[in-house]
Amino acid sequence: MAGKKPVFGDQARSVELLWKEAPRARRGPKPTLSVERIVEAAIAIADEHGLAAVSMERVASEFHFTTMALYRYVPGKAELVDLMIDWGVGLPPVLGDEGDSWRTKLERWARALWSVFHRHPWALEATHRLRVMGPCELAWLEAGLSALATTRLTPAEQRTACVVLLGHVRNTAQFSVTLPRGHGGLTNEQWGTATRALIQDRAEDYPRLLAVLSAPPSEGAQEDTLTFGIRSVLDGIEAREARPKAPPRAGRR
Repeated sequence: MAGKKPVFGDQARSVELLWKEAPRARRGPKPTLSVERIVEAAIAIADEHGLAAVSMERVASEFHFTTMALYRYVPGKAELVDLMIDWGVGLPPVLGDEGDSWRTKLERWARALWSVFHRHPWALEATHRLRVMGPCELAWLEAGLSALATTRLTPAEQRTACVVLLGHVRNTAQFSVTLPRGHGGLTNEQWGTATRALIQDRAEDYPRLLAVLSAPPSEGAQEDTLTFGIRSVLDGIEAREARPKAPPRAGRR
């Protein structure tokens, strides 16, 4: 309908860039500037220096062009970040064969997401908001929901299960990729040692915390946190899925 307001409002340009058909490949040398090359350069900057380092000016300098030249392809940083997210996450992997269990598939899904956040730590910040999503990012949600399609969970429960599992992966990845570069440059282990020293003389106030911090560290502690959380969530989903169905309510007379 003419004049109808786009669903995503001021993100309409991102919708257009994310969902338009890819142009057919042409013979001859590739153009110096293109949406694809601009996004790839922006991702490389973010991987090395973080999302804050990405600007239209910085990306333009990678090609020795003026900033205005980029605006012919991408209208601004907001749209550029939307494109970076979809390019960066890419398509999800095949989660398994048809005979694999939903648990196996969903654990692979969670671990694949973990790998994405470790390759592109800036994606944690960039995706922490409701926004238009591109075909690749939505393909991840489709893959997670497809893994649960054989369960007895309702559609709403399937969506919630994916959101809960994604939240755990995001939270664990956030600590994993940011703690070593946090305030004061402390690693996770250094933080534990320093905190234990602070409360050593006040054991009566923090008995359990002191006991945990004093326990010998296990190998791959961060990976253990990821695994523990994933499997705990999956256990919860399995228990919920195994519940007997509630009998239908009797109709009113």
